Amino acid sequence: MHRRIVAHGTQGWFASLAGMARVPVRDDLRALEGYHSPQVEVRVRLNTNESPESPPRAWSDAFTAEVARIEWHRYPDRAATALRTAIGGLHGVGPENVFAANGSNEVLQTLLLTYAGAGRRVATFEPTYQLHAHIARLTGATVVEGERRDDFTLDPAEAERLLRAHEPHVTFVCSPNNPTGVVEPEATVRKVIDLAPGLVVVDEAYAQFSDWSALDLLDEDRPMAVVRTFSKTWSMAAARLGYVVAPTWVVAELEKVILPYHLDTAKQIAGRLAVGFVDDMNARVRHVVSERERIANALAAMPVQQWRSGANFILFRPTDRPGRDVWQGLLDRSVLIRDCSGWPRLAGCLRVTVGTAAENDEFIAALQEVLGS
Repeated sequence: MHRRIVAHGTQGWFASLAGMARVPVRDDLRALEGYHSPQVEVRVRLNTNESPESPPRAWSDAFTAEVARIEWHRYPDRAATALRTAIGGLHGVGPENVFAANGSNEVLQTLLLTYAGAGRRVATFEPTYQLHAHIARLTGATVVEGERRDDFTLDPAEAERLLRAHEPHVTFVCSPNNPTGVVEPEATVRKVIDLAPGLVVVDEAYAQFSDWSALDLLDEDRPMAVVRTFSKTWSMAAARLGYVVAPTWVVAELEKVILPYHLDTAKQIAGRLAVGFVDDMNARVRHVVSERERIANALAAMPVQQWRSGANFILFRPTDRPGRDVWQGLLDRSVLIRDCSGWPRLAGCLRVTVGTAAENDEFIAALQEVLGS
């Protein structure tokens, strides 16, 4: 039996809730939608930018052995010291320069809870990763958008215009950019860092697939942070582990905001062990890059426009029929890619993740059949 509870003598806003089935959310959240990546049952799934290969067997064996020794009645190491030390060693910094969380999205959320929020501004250059703006709005911040060139590169003049006009507290640069795959030149990223009045967050979820990293620009006196993930090149999407490398003063502020014991013990073990398999990771990256180029060469012979990618995916646009129709044609052949055709600034565009060689063969054959080429 459901019971309605109404306090006697309530006034104003609380009184207006009497008789309502649901408590209203914050006014600024009412028009927002969640971030979704719909999944359907298919033979070939190339829509979520996951690694096509599992972690090495030696990692799985080591992880299983350590998990068996976990004292489950004890809380995890709140500071994740061993994990942060291992990640820091990978990048030549100390643990005090590393903050880890549940996927790079929680890292982004913590950065924005710390440096954005109500009354503050967050700058993005569209099109880019949708969660940058989405999480910023969830924190109550105002999002200001700059435009990219037609080739989806970041225009330094447009960046200067946006940063001077709005003086954002947080500025996002995504390189390689998702969903376009475009790698920003180092000179462009340096320009944004020099111009931005607040914190510059360089999202490098796909950096291992490109030819340079903004990690080289990190400095204790430079207000920038570089975000990475274990989901892609480390083949650990199921673990949900990400991190940021930043000046010590940034990391110290993030530690004030994150909930206590946010990283479970198993996840800390998984990440710490993973960085001991750098050679395996690099081999997977080389294979993905090789397959990416093979897909790009196949697309070049089809009636599509594509953008040069430095990630583990390729954005393309069919030139003789609607992208949504092509997406459906592939789905009818049990090949699922990402339909970006309804996204702002991406009319007609589709995005394919680089899979295994066999999966890529199926995608290429299916696309040729759909396009009649």
